[in-house]
Amino acid sequence: MSHEVNIHEAQTKILRELLFHPEAGFAELQKPTSLDSDHFKFHIGRLVELGYVEKTESGKYTLTIRGKEHSNKLDTDTHTMEKQPKLSVGLIVENEDGKFLTQQRLKQPYFGYWGRPTGKLKWGETFVEGAARELMEETGLTADLKVAGFYHKMDYTTDGDMLEDKLFCIVYGTNPKGTLIVDDEGHHNEWMSLEELSTKDKVFQSVPAITRLAKGEADAFMEKKYFYDPSDY
Repeated sequence: MSHEVNIHEAQTKILRELLFHPEAGFAELQKPTSLDSDHFKFHIGRLVELGYVEKTESGKYTLTIRGKEHSNKLDTDTHTMEKQPKLSVGLIVENEDGKFLTQQRLKQPYFGYWGRPTGKLKWGETFVEGAARELMEETGLTADLKVAGFYHKMDYTTDGDMLEDKLFCIVYGTNPKGTLIVDDEGHHNEWMSLEELSTKDKVFQSVPAITRLAKGEADAFMEKKYFYDPSDY
């Protein structure tokens, strides 16, 4: 599916109304918006144009599949879109020497921090498919991959403002093959032991724990809040 677009408050009200009805007529949908007919006609037309709403054979309006998926994210009390954690994969790849694929982030946010390769899961991908794609794109490697567990990471400023909310599927990789891409736009990759990694100035605090999780040496689910000085974000 394509990326969602920002829509007008009146259009949000129309979508909310259609959440609770299989279909509804022009007047039924116009009432909660408090718009005159011309303005309402524009907004219902815009929703049809965006592919969120379609007209039925009876002349009423109903949500399309895309409209249902979008509207299901609405907070029906505040008429706003609910924020949800981002879903990503985190790769813990170990080579035959017992060293782990380690990545320094060379883009914002968290510029300069060391951790593990990660990436957003794309629409329709399995966790292993997403992990394999990210591994190839960011490092040029393949590996034998398996889902090891999940990690919920919540980042805040030291003042308590939330920066990021991410849910990672931790994927453990062994038997890596290929030629490692050491440097690309936004990343620097190396093989390191946890001891070698600990000598770096900026290391994500979660790395030792998610590494143990991947190897089956800790619970398969971890959830933690972290606090950063705004200058480190």
